[in-house]
Amino acid sequence: MHQTSFPPTSRLSMTTDDADRFIDLERLAAIAIRQARVAALCAAVGLVLGALYLVFTPAEYTASTRILLDDSLTKFAEEKDAAPVRMQADSMISSEVEILKSARLARAVVLAEKLHENEAFLNPPRSPIGWMKDQIKSIVGLFSFGPAPSAASVENAKIGKAVALLQSSISAERAGRSYVIDVSFRSNDRKLAGATTRAYAEAYLSDQLDANFDATQRATIWLQGRLDELRESSQAAALEVAKFRAENGLTAARGELISEQQLSDLNSQLIVAQADTANAFGRYSQFKSIIDSGPENAVRNATIPSNSGNSAVINDLKARYLNVSKRQQEIAARFGEEHAQAVALRREQADLEKQIFQELKQITESYRNEYEVAKARETSLRENVGHMAGQSSETSESMVQLRALEQRSTALATLYQTFLSRHEEASQQQSFPIAKARVISEAGDPVSPSSPRKSMVLGLSLVLGLFAGAGLGALQEFRERFFRTGEDVRSALNINFLGYLPIVGTRLTTAASPVAAGPNPGDRQPRDQSGSVTPRILRVAVNAPASSFAETLRNAKVASDVVLQDRPSKVIGFVSSLPSEGKTTVAANFAGLLASQGARTLLIDGDLRNPGLSRGLSLTPDKGLVEAIVGDQPWRSTVLVDRSTKLAVMPAAVRGRLSHTSELISGPGMRDLLKDARTAYDYIIVDLPPLGPVVDAKAFAPLADGFVMVAEWGGTPRALVRATLQAEPQIAAKVLGIILNKTDMKKLARYGSFGGSEQYLDRYSAYYVDQVGMDGKA
Repeated sequence: MHQTSFPPTSRLSMTTDDADRFIDLERLAAIAIRQARVAALCAAVGLVLGALYLVFTPAEYTASTRILLDDSLTKFAEEKDAAPVRMQADSMISSEVEILKSARLARAVVLAEKLHENEAFLNPPRSPIGWMKDQIKSIVGLFSFGPAPSAASVENAKIGKAVALLQSSISAERAGRSYVIDVSFRSNDRKLAGATTRAYAEAYLSDQLDANFDATQRATIWLQGRLDELRESSQAAALEVAKFRAENGLTAARGELISEQQLSDLNSQLIVAQADTANAFGRYSQFKSIIDSGPENAVRNATIPSNSGNSAVINDLKARYLNVSKRQQEIAARFGEEHAQAVALRREQADLEKQIFQELKQITESYRNEYEVAKARETSLRENVGHMAGQSSETSESMVQLRALEQRSTALATLYQTFLSRHEEASQQQSFPIAKARVISEAGDPVSPSSPRKSMVLGLSLVLGLFAGAGLGALQEFRERFFRTGEDVRSALNINFLGYLPIVGTRLTTAASPVAAGPNPGDRQPRDQSGSVTPRILRVAVNAPASSFAETLRNAKVASDVVLQDRPSKVIGFVSSLPSEGKTTVAANFAGLLASQGARTLLIDGDLRNPGLSRGLSLTPDKGLVEAIVGDQPWRSTVLVDRSTKLAVMPAAVRGRLSHTSELISGPGMRDLLKDARTAYDYIIVDLPPLGPVVDAKAFAPLADGFVMVAEWGGTPRALVRATLQAEPQIAAKVLGIILNKTDMKKLARYGSFGGSEQYLDRYSAYYVDQVGMDGKA
C-alpha cells in the first residue's frame, strides 16, 4: 500500500505541540494493544506459578479468640481511681499484648497442652522452600560433633522448640482503639488450632489471677514488718515534741505566738509602704524625664493623669497650644513664614510652651514630695520590723526546732496510718480471685483454611503477571528505535513517505533456462522457463500488478514523475543505510513495473562491491558495468533484455575485489554511459551500495536526478537514517521519498495511530486483487 506525504501546516504543528503538552492517550492505547500478547503471556505464567504455589503449599487454619480488659470486674473487691487517660490506657493495653506474646505464657500453654509431645505440632508439613531449608540444616548438622545429650536435655530442647514454634504462630493485636485484644493461632491441624487458642485464653486468665495473688501476698508480708517499725517511730516522735515545748516555754494563743502575730502585722504594713513608695517614685520619675527632655518635647509628649490637681489647666493650655499651632501652619502655608500674623502666632505658641512647661515643673515637684514622704514611712516600718525580729530571734530559733519535731511526728503518724490502710486492703484482696479480663469470643475449631487464600493468591499472581508483562512491554517499547509507520518517517526525517512493501521472500534463485537470441546479434537474453531474465522475487510487481506491493511502487513512480517532470530521461538511484534491507529487490521490481507499463527502462547494478542483483540473475554474465565504464566493451553489448517486460538489465560482472569502485561509478566513463543511455531510455534505475559501509552512492550523487531510499520495517534505526542523511546533504536534497520494505502487514495495524491508514488495511483489500505470498508468487 502507498502513503502520501503532505507538507506541515500551522494547524498540524499546533496539534503536535498540544500532543507534546498533554498525555497522548491514543499512543498509550496503541502501546497497550501491541503489548497485549506479552501482558497476557506474563499473566498466564503468573497464574500458573500461583497455581503451583497453591498445590505445594500446605493449608493453614487460624483460630481466634477475643479478650476484653475490664477493670469493672473488680469494682466490688477494690476501690478504683478515675479512668486512666488515653496515653496510660494505650500503654496498659500494649503491656498486656506483650504478656500474651511472652515466652513464659507460651511455656505454660505448651506444658498444659503437652505440645512438646505432639509430633504434628513439632514437625508440621513444609512448603518446598521450607523443606529445602530443613534439608540444608540437617546436612550441616551432620558435621557437628559433641557429647550425646541426656534425656533431660532432649526434653528441655523439645519444650524450647515447642515454645519457639508457638510464639511464631501466635498473634495478639489490639482491636482498633478498644480494650479488646484479638488472639489468634495458626496451625496445619484445625482441631489443634482451636484447642491451642482456647488454652491460651485460659492460661492468660490464670496468669492474671496468679500474678495478682502473688503480688498481694508479698505486699502483705512486707507491710506487716513495716507497720511495727512505723508504730514505734511515731510514738517516740510525739513524746519528743511535748518534751521540747515544755522545756522552752513555747506557749501560743490560738495556736500562734504573740511576738509572731506582731511581726506579721508589721510585715504586712511594710509591704504596703513599699508598694506606695514604688508608685510615687514611678510618677516622679516619669515627669522628671519629661522635664529633662526640654520645653518643646515636654509640651509635645506630656500626658497628665486625670486625678492631678493641675490637669484641667494643662489640658486647657495644650488645647490652646494645638489650636495656635494649627492656625500658624495654615497662615504659613498660605502667606509664608514671615507673614505678620504667622510671626504673632509663633510668639503666642512660645508663650504657651513656657506656661505648660512651668505647670509640668510644679506637678513634678509635688510628685517628688509624695515620693519622699512614702520613702520616710517605709524606712520607719523597716526599722520597727528589724527591732521586733531582733527581739524574737531566740524564740524563733526554738520555734524552728519545734516545727521540725512536729513535722517529723506528723509525717510518721500519717505514714503509719497509710501503711495500716494498705495492709488491711491487701489482706482483703487476697480473698477475691477475680481477674481483670474476660473472654468475650471463645475460639472454635476453624472450618476452612485461612492460608493460602486461593482467590487472593490467584488474583495477586494475575496482577503481578500483568505488572511484569506491562514492564516487559514498556521495556520493548522503550527499546523501539525503528521505522514502523509513515508518521515515523515524516517526524524523524521530514521527507516524503512512499509506502509499505510487504514481505515477499528471501530467495533470489530460480531454475536456469537456455539463452535465447536477442534481436541484435550482440545481445543475449538469458531467461528462465517463463521467458524472464530475472527470478520471481525480482518480478513481484510484474506478476502481481494488482497487489499492494505494486501499488507502493506506482506511488514511487508518481512521486518521481512529479518531482522530475522536466527531465525527459530520469536517473534514479536506490539506496539504503544498511545492507540486507531489500534495496536490490525494490529497485528490480520498480524497474520491472516501469518496463511492464511500456516505459523504456534500464536497470543498472551499481553495487560493484557486492553485486547482489547480478548474482540473482538466471545466468552468470561474463561482462557488465565495469567493462562498459572502462571502455573494454560497448555498454549496449553488456545489456541483457527481459523478453516478457523488455526490461534492460546491465549487470556487474565483477571477477575480483575492486578497491576504487567510487572512482569507477562517478568517473567520466560512467558519466558518458549515462549521457548516452538517456537518449535510449526513459528511466535509468541504478541499484547503489548502502550509504553506511561505502561512499559509492555519495560519489554517484552528482550523476543522479533523484534517490529512492529503502529502509527495513522494524529493522532500520531511525537515528541511523537521520544521521546518514545529515552527513550526505547532496543525497538528502535529491531524495524522492522513503519506502519501508519487509513490512509485516499483520502487525502494521498495531503501530498505526487511531484514525490512521494503518487501521484500515482490511478495507483496502478489495482493491488489491493479487495477494503476494512469502515465496514471491502471485
